Formats: sequence, structure tokens, C-alpha cells
Amino acid sequence: MTISEYIELLFNDYTLRTISIGTAVLGALCGMLGSFAVLRKQSLLGDAISHAALPGIAIAFLITGTKNSNTLLIGALISGLIGTFWIRGIVKKTHLKSDTALGLILSLFFGFGMLLLTFIQKMPNANQAGLDKYLFGQAATLVENDVWLMCIITGISLLTIALFWKEFKLLLFDADYTKSLGFNTSFLEVLITSLIVISIVIGLQTVGVVLMSAMLLAPAAAARQWTNSLSLMLVLAAIFGGFSGVLGTAISASSNNLSTGPIIVLVAATFVLFSFIFSPGRGLLFRQIRFWKNRKDLELYKTLAFMHTIAETHENISHPHAVKILNNFQGYTKKSLQKLEHLEYVTIKGAMWSLTEKGYQKAKNLYNQQDTVNE
Repeated sequence: MTISEYIELLFNDYTLRTISIGTAVLGALCGMLGSFAVLRKQSLLGDAISHAALPGIAIAFLITGTKNSNTLLIGALISGLIGTFWIRGIVKKTHLKSDTALGLILSLFFGFGMLLLTFIQKMPNANQAGLDKYLFGQAATLVENDVWLMCIITGISLLTIALFWKEFKLLLFDADYTKSLGFNTSFLEVLITSLIVISIVIGLQTVGVVLMSAMLLAPAAAARQWTNSLSLMLVLAAIFGGFSGVLGTAISASSNNLSTGPIIVLVAATFVLFSFIFSPGRGLLFRQIRFWKNRKDLELYKTLAFMHTIAETHENISHPHAVKILNNFQGYTKKSLQKLEHLEYVTIKGAMWSLTEKGYQKAKNLYNQQDTVNE
């Protein structure tokens, strides 16, 4: 399927249009809210909440006996919130750390949810078939009402972030200072966590319990590589998440054998991998380039320092010396000498070299910096 064919199908096919818009909105929402989880070092939170929602789905079905999406998502929301508050309670009331509490709740709720699903599957009722779609997601089941719900939740999240922007920023980077200023940190934590829970719950139908945490964290992790600004990180995470949804849906639509949820996650993972390698500030490629540059600069300045030591033996710093003297210095190369000449630190005449006033001052500053470090 070409791009033009996909765009044409996007306008003409209701199902593809609904899924594309839904996954784009969900990706943008999860990327934006996932930034808060990443910066709070609670990367397992999304995983724990999504797994904690599974028993709620099963219990909602057992109570109502129907597979109405809104009813099941309400059950997932209640179960997810209970799991979240249990995590907070464990961390506050015991000596366990947050990662331990997250892992404990994740395993407990998911195990209980799988037990309930197994029980439901054995019930003599054909209506329970397909309930396991919430494990891995089934984007094809999205309808227009689901997309409107995602848009409403996104709007509420944006409004909440705008209203509490200053408080959220303070809470992220210094919770104790935020509390000392008189802000209710518990309320702020519950507020942002509740938004994350809601975004995860509405995404279960599309991506599923197992992969929902990746949808929450991957765009945020990719965005973090490009900036140190919180506002820009939220924008980039929303863009990465939205594009992951659209591209994942397009790739899935090009083949009948590709599930949409996993493809979206793989596209998001591609954004993460690209960011880890090519981002200018933290990328592995540019980090390696800076390492090579620093090593070359170090060799260059070591050569300059050696030349300074030789020049110090004469009253006239511009007294010429033979280039072959430098051959005794480990690390000296002809390229380094040419570089020093290009920087106007030395002058070269035939087989002789001499320091310039600029080169002498640079070498002298290097010695002064070294003495300051040693002190």
C-alpha cells in the first residue's frame, strides 16, 4: 500500500479513519502523561496500573454479564485506582521501596486477573468469548464513541496540566521544596497519577494490558533524549506518541496478519532507538564524536605543553627549535603540529618551529588550570 493509497483509504474507510485518529490521540495522550512517570522515576507505574486493571475487567463482566466496553473500562478504572493507592500505601506504611511495591502489585493483580479470566472462559456462556482481547488489545474494535472519549480525556488532561503547571514542575524536581511552599503534594501526586490511570484504562482496548506500559513510556523516553525542558519534552512525547499510533496503524493496515497494538509499540520503540543514537545532547553517536574530539584536543594540548616546556629554557619564546625534538614526545603527530599552526599557536619554517605569543599564553593557561585542579 502506497502513501497516497493509504491517505485515500483514510478518507473513505470509516474503520481505518476511526482507528488512525484513535491511536494518534491515545499515543499523544500517553506520551504526554508518560513524561511525568519517566521524570518521577516511576517507569514501572504504567506496567503495574495496566496489569492491575485486568481483575476489574473480569469482575465487571461477572457482575453485569455483558461485554459492554464502557462497563468493562469502569471496572478497569476502579481496579487500577485501587492498585495505585495500594502501591502508595505500601511505600508509605512499610520500609519497601516503590519499585518493590510496583512489582508486588503488578504480579498480584495480574495473577488474580488471569485466574478470573480462566474461570470466565469455563463458564457455560458464549458471551464471555473475546474478553481476552484486553490482554493484547484489538484496535479494530474502536468506534467513534471511543475516539470521542479519548479526545475528552486528552482535553481534560491538557486543562489540568495547564492549571497546575507550576505545581507539577516543582513536584517533579523537588517534592520537599514544593511541600515547604505550602502546596498539597499528596493531592498533586494523586491528581497526576489518576490522569495516568485513566489514560492507561482507555488504551487497554487498543494496545492491551501487556503492552500498554510501552505505549506510556516509549514516547517519553525518546523525547527525554532531545531536551532538558519539561514543556518541550511533553510536546515531543506527544508528537512521538501520535506518530507511533498513525504509523503503526498504517503498517498494520497494509497486511491482514499484523496486529495493530504490537506494531504501534514497535514503531514507538524505533523512535526510542533513533533518539538514543542520534539525539545531539545524549545520543550515543554524538557522545562518541565528542569523546574522539576531546581525546584529540587532549593530545594537541599535551603537545603544546611539551613545546612550552622546551621554550621555557630560552628567554626568547620564539626561539626556533628542530621539529625532530618532538619525535621524542609520546603522542606527537604531524597533524597535531599542523593543527597548532592553524590555531596560530606555533610557527613553522622548514624543519624548525617556534611558539607564538598566543601559543605561549595558551600553554601557560593550561599549566595554571592544572595547578588549580591539583590544589
